[in-house]
Amino acid sequence: MFYEKNELEEEKITKLIRKFAVPCVISMLVAALYNIVDQIFIGWSSAGAYGNAATNIVYPFTVISLAFALLIGDGSAALFSLSQGAKDKEKTNKSIGNGLVLLIVTSIILTIVGLLFNKQILGLFGGNPNELECYNYAKDYLRIICYGLPFYIIGQGLNASIRNDGSPKYAMFATSVGAISNIILDPIFIFVFKMDVKGAAIATIIGQILTFIISILYLNKPKHFKVDKESIKLNKSICTKAISLGFASLITQLAIVIIITVANNLVGKYGYMTMAST
Repeated sequence: MFYEKNELEEEKITKLIRKFAVPCVISMLVAALYNIVDQIFIGWSSAGAYGNAATNIVYPFTVISLAFALLIGDGSAALFSLSQGAKDKEKTNKSIGNGLVLLIVTSIILTIVGLLFNKQILGLFGGNPNELECYNYAKDYLRIICYGLPFYIIGQGLNASIRNDGSPKYAMFATSVGAISNIILDPIFIFVFKMDVKGAAIATIIGQILTFIISILYLNKPKHFKVDKESIKLNKSICTKAISLGFASLITQLAIVIIITVANNLVGKYGYMTMAST
């Protein structure tokens, strides 16, 4: 159900910046904890440096997944805001509904790609089968992470729409719950259950599932849009516009992937030579 009034039309800019920007920044900082916390606990485990190297090899694929989540999620959220400003209720609903369908389809495709082409993915991002211990850790981590990709992509993709709907604190809450659960579960799975890298991956996807559940629950009672049978029917113009609006988010994340990939491959090629020369 749509409200007659929208705070974005009436509130002062300074107040809106505080309300929307601060939770957004906190969400981004908290989301960064996933990889940082995993690296810390894995480094303390029996996997040690090999485990840290393994997660760094898999990390670019995770960023690619995030890139597509933001391509669709940010684009749909931007189109949602534009349609809401134009008071086009049908387009407002469709921007979210079509975005949700695209997120589901994309997450399934990336999951299949990750599971079927794991060797090629690891090789592209610096994995070396000759370094057997590190490679096996990376293979295990990638396989488990792939099972959680649908939850990760949908949860992250919906975050911008929830925020643009006037619920930035709810969006922050969804992200924070996942990250905090990961911090709590990491030492349990890694040290108590002695699962090392596998434990870190399981803790990560549990956090992603929690974020996904909280985000999906929001769709039951949004403020300014409605997800129904009509809104999820794919519309070519809606999808094209949403993707074009989210393209900048995709490029930003892919730039990170390129940097990490180059660094991983350089380390893999020259790392031992550098150590030998010191």
